[in-house]
Amino acid sequence: MDARLTMDSQTKTEDCLGWAARDPSGVLSPYKFSRRPLGSDDVSIKITHCGVCYADVIWSRNKNGDSMYPLVPGHEIAGVVKEVGSNVCRFKVGDPVGVGTYVNSCRDCEYCNDGVEVHCVKGSVFTFNGIDEDGTVTKGGYSSYIVVHERYCFRIPSNYPLASAAPLLCAGITVYAPMMRHNMNHSGKSLGVIGLGGLGHMAVKFGKAFGLHVTVFSTSISKKEEALNLLGADKFVVASDQEQMKGLSKSLDFIVDTASGNHPFDPYMSLLKISGVYVLVGFPSEVKFSPASLNMGMRTVSGSITGGTKVTQEMIDFCAAHNIYPQIEVIPIQYANEALERLIKRDVKYRFVIDIENTLK
Repeated sequence: MDARLTMDSQTKTEDCLGWAARDPSGVLSPYKFSRRPLGSDDVSIKITHCGVCYADVIWSRNKNGDSMYPLVPGHEIAGVVKEVGSNVCRFKVGDPVGVGTYVNSCRDCEYCNDGVEVHCVKGSVFTFNGIDEDGTVTKGGYSSYIVVHERYCFRIPSNYPLASAAPLLCAGITVYAPMMRHNMNHSGKSLGVIGLGGLGHMAVKFGKAFGLHVTVFSTSISKKEEALNLLGADKFVVASDQEQMKGLSKSLDFIVDTASGNHPFDPYMSLLKISGVYVLVGFPSEVKFSPASLNMGMRTVSGSITGGTKVTQEMIDFCAAHNIYPQIEVIPIQYANEALERLIKRDVKYRFVIDIENTLK
């Protein structure tokens, strides 16, 4: 490994300001640290906005048991290029740019070669709480700037607001990637969306842009008005209403399940047409359904996480071309701890975005 990359981080100036969790309490507070030096293929990005994702809760509070402190969360990053390495050809200083859930991969396996680096055989390097090429722990977007290999940066069209772009980098791509993979962009088909949070509301927006008939399933009747009038869904169903559910039997071509709370699967599977597709993007503690729900209707159950660089760029361009914007609540960094608490209570419509540029001082 290049000796330049292994230099002790302590000898570099701690010129990056962030907010970090110090222990599993997950409480964030100001923290100064150093970024790795700009490499020849790197882009240095002045962060203007960062979306608040449930992943920020999980790792800042060590829910998976692998958190490395101090931990700077944030993997829905938007900003402006402030410096480029000598080999960088896709970006120039001043370009609006985004960074998503990973910042490195082996760049050599079949998945990397196909532009689906998120499934890199050696494991993609997460934007925060991952191990970077120089051996340091990656630190995320609750910070003033970030240094990333150009391959993992995305062009944001100049007419698309950076605050709106941030949530596309995780919430947006998490639903867009499987929707494209399973050909849900066919006008006239029917889509069910389970859960109406950060991911679910984007699935509704994409569904409508694709010309689908969209039904939202939620446990909360309070979301009906917004689902229909603000997000443009065609139908709203309270999932516990068995009559409503029965009336939709075998009526849907696709279901995108964004719910991470535990829920039964068979009632939803019964709503799929023959050879319908059920995509799971949430992480309930278990997935349980009868084999008959799958076999009798020739149905497909598919899982998904975010997406590769190719489909992510395609999604950003699609959103800009079709005026698709996440519903966001812009907050100062000083409100981050409250925002995480509200996120746990699902008290957000539908994504918090931290205004890094104007509030991180």
